[in-house]
Amino acid sequence: MFIGEYHHNLDEKGRVAVPVKFRTDLSKGAVVTRGLDNCLFLYTKEEWTKLADRLAKLPISQANTRAFARLMLAGAMDADVDKQGRVILPDYLRKYASIKKKVVIAGLYNRLEIWDALVWEKYKLGTEKNSGDIAEALGELGV
Repeated sequence: MFIGEYHHNLDEKGRVAVPVKFRTDLSKGAVVTRGLDNCLFLYTKEEWTKLADRLAKLPISQANTRAFARLMLAGAMDADVDKQGRVILPDYLRKYASIKKKVVIAGLYNRLEIWDALVWEKYKLGTEKNSGDIAEALGELGV
């Protein structure tokens, strides 16, 4: 299970260190792709396969499902963890997520999200400000 918030720096080759506690899970294979809300998603190979299977079963006759599948699948790339525990974030994914130098890695149970630190802070402040409304909406879903 991935949880927590970790601050790292992107190196000159576009690599970012994965928190030590997550490296074993990701060492069996990982996939990085475009995420939502201007971040990247990093999945273990096992979790990625589950998601890709679900996406492949969506009806291609619906524009929204085609668009979401394209966002997730076409942008995906294998992300091997090197001996120093780093993964390469390809240039096109860094541009998508506006990642410059300072990076936040957020654990969200079955995936990691990789954010530009400034984008993360802005997003987090907005979410914290609206936490009451968010909690109320989730309450209606039984959470």
